[in-house]
Amino acid sequence: MRAADYRSVADAIAADIAAGRLRPGARLPPQRDFAYARGIAVSTASRVYAELARRGLVTGEVGRGTYVRSDPGQAGLLRPEPPAAALDLQRTHSRLPEQEAVLSETLAALARSGAEIGFSQYGPAGTPRAQAVAAGFLAREGYAPDPADILFTGNGRQALAAALAALAAPGERIGCEPLTYPGVKGIAARLGITLIPLAMDAEGVCPEALLQAHRATPLSGVYLQPTLHNPLGATMGPARRAALAEVLDRTGLIAIEDAVYSFLAEAPPLANLVPHRVIFVDSLSKRVMPALTVGLIAAPPALTDRLAASVRQGAWTVLGLSLAAGMHWMAGGSAAALAEAKRHDAAARQALARAALADLRVVGDPQAYHLWLELPETWRAEAYAAAALRQGIALLPASAFAVHPGHAPNAVRLALASPSRADLDGALRSLRRLAFAGDDQVVE
Repeated sequence: MRAADYRSVADAIAADIAAGRLRPGARLPPQRDFAYARGIAVSTASRVYAELARRGLVTGEVGRGTYVRSDPGQAGLLRPEPPAAALDLQRTHSRLPEQEAVLSETLAALARSGAEIGFSQYGPAGTPRAQAVAAGFLAREGYAPDPADILFTGNGRQALAAALAALAAPGERIGCEPLTYPGVKGIAARLGITLIPLAMDAEGVCPEALLQAHRATPLSGVYLQPTLHNPLGATMGPARRAALAEVLDRTGLIAIEDAVYSFLAEAPPLANLVPHRVIFVDSLSKRVMPALTVGLIAAPPALTDRLAASVRQGAWTVLGLSLAAGMHWMAGGSAAALAEAKRHDAAARQALARAALADLRVVGDPQAYHLWLELPETWRAEAYAAAALRQGIALLPASAFAVHPGHAPNAVRLALASPSRADLDGALRSLRRLAFAGDDQVVE
């Protein structure tokens, strides 16, 4: 077979997937069996499977096989939004009854103020007053960012994109947890940045792993979720944070600290220990609401100008209306009040989930809005996600979070925030029944 012909074989498999002849979650034969059935070399079969993975059509699980993805699409990019008809256990956006009243009150207050916010265009620094309000809002015991180093973006994802672009050029490397926020995977792919998975344990990234990766081939920075890691829910203790801070100081590396879930746990930030080595990123989308939000960056003083340039170049500056609303929430107490309400809501949903999923292994923090479900051996994550979707429940398999999808564990993440508690309870009980049914017992 000619060298280029592996693509035509991949095209044929892709056509079977598109036509539904190979359904989401279907397991492809082992490469040796595939090669024998197609009359091709095993090395060619390996290239076919690699090409299908590159196109985002399949995902490999070491020791378990290769499966058609539950949402075939472009590798490395964000997964599609859940279907409108499906119960959403993919996104961690909570909607409490109080939020509608907060939005109405905010818009009325802004209208009364007479500010021409609809005509305002701000740079990355917003205004001095906005910087002062945000700095005070982000401050906590032992951590007080300088207002002059506060920058604003349209949302948290844009803040992360600006930080990544400021630290690494295309082709350079950023360390991160081996399971990480899918948005960062997509951003890194768009920016041409290579993510390097670092070994982690129950508290997060191991300092020795960061040091070894940087010594092997220098990193341009590291992306971390020290509090309520997404998807595992891990939170670093004080000793782990201190050890990582020491590595950052020793190596001169800069860390991007993703703190978007920290309002649920209120752990001291890593930036508290080494503010000159940490780009602290937060947003109001999870605390308040995603539709009208602001991304917040507390920059190390030496990097403020570089980060501001990154925000401008990416066209990630905040809109005037969003900045005005964000200031209103941060200064007036609405953001703090909603965060408190969501802490109670998240804890209640965690308790509900753990009861509904009795006898299954779940991992996570009882304060988080997400839970990690480890599947029985009768299932594979992609097949389970596809079967759940056919039952009207949208969730994410481990491959969505894995930096190297071939090393994704046999698990799915359950976002608990969006449905009503009654709908959530019903969906989780359906997922429990599905888990115990096993792949070969599911009747379509």
